[in-house]
Amino acid sequence: MKQIINIIANEIGVAEQYVSATVDLLEGGATVPFISRYRKEATGSLDEVKVQEILDRYLLLKDIQHRKEYILSAIESQGKLTDDLKLKIAASWDSTYIEDLYLPYKPRRRTRAEAARSKGLEPLAKIIMAQRDTQVDVSRFLTADVTTEEDALAGACDIIAEWVSEDTRSRNRLRILFEKTGVISSKVVKGKETEGAKYRDYFDFSEPLRRCSSHRLLAMRRGEADGILRVDISPCDDAVDSIARYFVKGATPKSELVRKAVSDAYSRLLKPSIENEFASLSKREADLEAIEVFAANLRGLLLSPPLGARSMIAIDPGFRTGCKLVVLDAQGSMLHHDTIYPHGKSDQRVYAEMQLLRLFSRYDIHVVAIGSGTAGRETRQFIEEIDMGTPLDIYMVNEDGASVYSASEIARREFPDHDVTVRGAVSIGRRLMDPLSELVKIDPKSLGVGQYQHDVDQSLLKKKLATVTESCVNNVGVNLNVASAELLAYVSGLGPALANNIVVYRKDNGAFSRRSDLLKVPRLGAKAYEQCAGFLRIPGADNPLDNSAVHPERYKLVERIAKDLGCTTRDLVGKPDLRSRIHLADYIGEDVGMETLADIMKELEKPGRDPRQQLAKFTFEDSISDIEDVKEGMLLPGIIANVTNFGCFVDLGIKTKGLVHVSQLSERRVNDPKQVVRVQQYVTVKVIGVDLERKRISLSMKGVPQDSY
Repeated sequence: MKQIINIIANEIGVAEQYVSATVDLLEGGATVPFISRYRKEATGSLDEVKVQEILDRYLLLKDIQHRKEYILSAIESQGKLTDDLKLKIAASWDSTYIEDLYLPYKPRRRTRAEAARSKGLEPLAKIIMAQRDTQVDVSRFLTADVTTEEDALAGACDIIAEWVSEDTRSRNRLRILFEKTGVISSKVVKGKETEGAKYRDYFDFSEPLRRCSSHRLLAMRRGEADGILRVDISPCDDAVDSIARYFVKGATPKSELVRKAVSDAYSRLLKPSIENEFASLSKREADLEAIEVFAANLRGLLLSPPLGARSMIAIDPGFRTGCKLVVLDAQGSMLHHDTIYPHGKSDQRVYAEMQLLRLFSRYDIHVVAIGSGTAGRETRQFIEEIDMGTPLDIYMVNEDGASVYSASEIARREFPDHDVTVRGAVSIGRRLMDPLSELVKIDPKSLGVGQYQHDVDQSLLKKKLATVTESCVNNVGVNLNVASAELLAYVSGLGPALANNIVVYRKDNGAFSRRSDLLKVPRLGAKAYEQCAGFLRIPGADNPLDNSAVHPERYKLVERIAKDLGCTTRDLVGKPDLRSRIHLADYIGEDVGMETLADIMKELEKPGRDPRQQLAKFTFEDSISDIEDVKEGMLLPGIIANVTNFGCFVDLGIKTKGLVHVSQLSERRVNDPKQVVRVQQYVTVKVIGVDLERKRISLSMKGVPQDSY
């Protein structure tokens, strides 16, 4: 354990004592959000990113340790574990090197070399490999299974080829060549040109592997998986000579046999093995880059500014099938649903207007949420033309994933008596009120913010997206009395089972009046309470700290501060002059430092504060409704819909999204688009190209002033 702690500390630049304390907390069942928020003194105020980095690295090194123990045991059981080999394996934390050391002892299927050994040809292979300048009598190795000298020499060379392929020098040398000179290339499979037209950029493509971007590599691998492309990774042409120098001595007939065996080892064993290794490694690196892009986009989407608790009409727009509308109260509960046809015949338009006027009056509605998909723009224009008599706030809502939610088991449980169109309208309205609470119900891969999300390692993707969602949920905090089971499941220390138990308990016993009542929830014990309580909020609670990020374990400390000032906890929250009299240094203790005290003061200043930005009004350009309306030179308002490592896609309020290539993001050179833009950001863009045939719009932000929304 100490060695693992030392490795992590050196790798991430954190003192060993803080790494050790963090690992102890993790092993004790503490979560990453809890540690970074409530154990700052123990960890040296490590943020969530560092704590997660320690966790990931710790788990990886533990896996390597377990693998080393297995390998040592396996070799020892064969009676072949030498002190030198044991030392090499024990000292290394490079999994590739460890596997290379294990390779000669690894159980394997019957190979050509194994077949040759079974025929008694290994002594001949050793004689040839020694390359002494003496004659060898090959005839004495002839048997019933080896009838000619040619067969004997071929078998011996097969054994030598295996030795070469398992030699750590050969493998490391070839890895260096792949790393420095490796080229990835792709060719179209003959006869697949028409079927695979979308991959035509890769029909005859090659590029140094180290310079191949993740999106190009993933595109080639997708084309390979679809049977359209053949993809190859190869090093420089002199790879065989580079390896042969380790084994070939002089220029004797035996040396020529060894050289022949090296060439065979390269083409038949080494090159395929190391190519697979680099294919896997490059794919993993591309996966990780794509997953990081997806994660950043998801974080931006989940932390989109909320409108807040306001009653509204939410509309899932449509032309032929009409607009499905629902009336939602301030908590997101559905009060009414209907279908109107504002884009139909004149009598249907009149009825739609009358129906909306009745609903606005009956439910005192001042907010409308409209899905941004088909007919969204036209529906907004229709509503804007109606004289409501009072100001009306109209918001276009990105509806990506709404249809996925509406057909999900979650939606069926929430609205068992309503069809998918009603559920979709509810989702649109709720994601305007609180994007985080609603979007956690939808598979992130359906939210339209990924890059090759279906091609990357799905287990890595799922883990990363769950981590991001958990981070966002706990950063914002959760209203204990209205949160869904899906949202509660991401709260530190809970999970689906306890989240469901909370919802059932709330339904049977009414709203929670204090955090400590959580301990009455079945199967929610002291440890889970410790981990989750600080992230749950109870608006209107008798104790104002129950609606803050102050952890219950610090309530007595706050009460002590209040007592010293001769006031109550509620007075501390409501009276800034009292807080100004607090001398924080007086309350530093063994497990309470200035970091925790500063956090408590922030919460007393504004309990239950939402870290998300305020929602700003935004409207698309009314003069464009289709790609044909978009002209080069136009300046248009838009919303960043997706960020990739080659640029970002911008929603212009029409079906086709425009692309701002990374080269058009800024006047300065930009390598990472995430440094310039984020998902859901409002921007102004300039149209620099329109391709009607391929339905593509090219945009630029270079030199374009950005409005302040």
